[in-house]
Amino acid sequence: MDFRFTEEQTSLRDHVRGFLNETHTPERLRKLDAAGGRDDDIWAGLKELGLCGLLVAEDQNGLGLGLVEGALIGVELGRANVSEPIVDTALVAAPFLARRGGAGDLLARIAAGDSRVALADAINPWIADLDVADAVITHGAAAEPPAQTAGRLLSIDPLRRLFVRGALGGEDSLLRDLAALMSAAQLVGAAERMLDMATAYACTREQFGQPIGAFQAIKHHCATVAVQIEFARPALWRAAYAAEHGHARAPIHISAAKLAAGDAALLAAETAIQVHGAMGYTYEVDLHYWMKRSWALIGAWGDRAFHLKKLDDAVLGDGIILGPDTTFNSE
Repeated sequence: MDFRFTEEQTSLRDHVRGFLNETHTPERLRKLDAAGGRDDDIWAGLKELGLCGLLVAEDQNGLGLGLVEGALIGVELGRANVSEPIVDTALVAAPFLARRGGAGDLLARIAAGDSRVALADAINPWIADLDVADAVITHGAAAEPPAQTAGRLLSIDPLRRLFVRGALGGEDSLLRDLAALMSAAQLVGAAERMLDMATAYACTREQFGQPIGAFQAIKHHCATVAVQIEFARPALWRAAYAAEHGHARAPIHISAAKLAAGDAALLAAETAIQVHGAMGYTYEVDLHYWMKRSWALIGAWGDRAFHLKKLDDAVLGDGIILGPDTTFNSE
């Protein structure tokens, strides 16, 4: 079995990364922070790039790709710290609605970039971007958003726009799994970017007449983060593949990916702060945007305790057989 990405998949990833590197810079993040966190020009760019219809079927004017490609793009959106509701709309709501059926018109509008969808579930006490959404998934189906949004909530991430969930919500395992999967993808991307920041700073900051990256202590810290990210990536791809193909244990793979990605992002944030020294925690250093996004995503769509319990229940309660001879079974 070949686990490598195809040329088309890597080309898509590289194209999106190149676009975001040019248009979604740290300077842009600071402008968004000062202006309220949203910019219609960014949404227009994502729409023009074709990301809105990435996971929408071709007969509804989408690209017809799957969750593996969605996770690849989720990583890139996490690397760039994109805050527009593209993940919730295109990478979560679109595949959710496609699997539930009966929302063809909304899917076509999503593919065209003309609809933004908010996600409501009891697992979160908040709804993101409810003020700009023209549809909301609540109680397992798409609905009109309320005429007036409830109170605005403060987030540790200054670029997230959160609102009180109120009567919206319900519990839907498919929605939770898809959102947790794409949260894991963003966490992997954020971890990669924070490691890049740490290594770049270590190559330019000098101490005792040489870059601090020359010291073994710095090398070892950064190497540990790199290893943690390498452990998280295959867990993410496995989860995306299992979810795309409807494997019975896909929810367990998703929980494992969310945990691995969260651990990698948390370690990357801690290490990057240490490499930058005391200034690493300050507002003046761009690092804090990715650090705070990681903290927020780790607690979204099931915190560490939630996903650990899912794994514990599956391994101890369901009697899942572990070992190399069963790891790659297709269920």
